[in-house]
Amino acid sequence: MSGIMSYFGRRDTKQSAREAIIKLRQQLVMLEKKEHLLEKEVDQELKTAKANAVSNKALATTALKRKRAKETQLEQLRGQQMQLQTQTDVLESTLINIETVAAMKKSSEAMQGLIGGASASNVDATMAQIAEQQEAAKEISDMISKPLGDVDGLDDEDILVELGMLEDEVLSERLAGAEHVPMVMPDGVAHRREAPAVSMTEDEDEIAIRQMQAEMGM
Repeated sequence: MSGIMSYFGRRDTKQSAREAIIKLRQQLVMLEKKEHLLEKEVDQELKTAKANAVSNKALATTALKRKRAKETQLEQLRGQQMQLQTQTDVLESTLINIETVAAMKKSSEAMQGLIGGASASNVDATMAQIAEQQEAAKEISDMISKPLGDVDGLDDEDILVELGMLEDEVLSERLAGAEHVPMVMPDGVAHRREAPAVSMTEDEDEIAIRQMQAEMGM
């Protein structure tokens, strides 16, 4: 490949490769035309030899010699065509490979420009930092929302004792209030409750009178 490029010029560039491919193809077209011409000449010499094989052997022999010479030229020409075609294929393949590599390199540079310094380790460190910041923010939020004073540190037993004292105090106040409330009863019920007292008073008077009468001999 280096020999091909040095033959067509010192510039090892894509442009020189394209120019070399164009020249090779032009040469192939010319050789192809020459091939068709030689094939026709070979056919013509063969026809001449056949036409004079009996009547004019000298002419027929000369025609066969010219046919052999043209066939030799034709073989050489086809060898040249094969060489030129091989060189053309190699150049085209190399040019395609170079352009492919150049495109891949440009794509890699573009990707590197987009990614920048975001390597896998940097991304991992960034995610760890974000997680740490979120945890710190959660701790701060919990601290702010927590009531002032050590509420969680209070003893449950002390709370229950204080609650029992409050219950006793409330019940005592309710009982004390109930003793000072006057009892209001219906009129009929009040008279019925007072009647036995009157009856008891009358019985005592009668007993006293009878005792006095007995003492006086009445």
